[in-house]
Amino acid sequence: MAKINPDDSLPAAFAKQLLQLATAGFGLVAALAWNDAIKNAIEEYIKPRVANGTGIISQLIYALIITALAVLITYQLTKITRRFERKKKNNKN
Repeated sequence: MAKINPDDSLPAAFAKQLLQLATAGFGLVAALAWNDAIKNAIEEYIKPRVANGTGIISQLIYALIITALAVLITYQLTKITRRFERKKKNNKN
């Protein structure tokens, strides 16, 4: 979340907030797109290979894929953020 500096002018604070909202909105759209893509892949490639009536298996596979992606992406973004924070800290010194 972007931190708004109390010294920021109203337009600067407004722009920061708009950036944050736009980023969240695009993140939601990307998540929904991935959701559809993964569901379609499971429908096309996994469901035909498992016995009929085993919808729970497809749902578990979907949940595992989503969880793995969420963990991997969060981990990578955390590493990138820490790298930028270190660079920022080193540049101040």
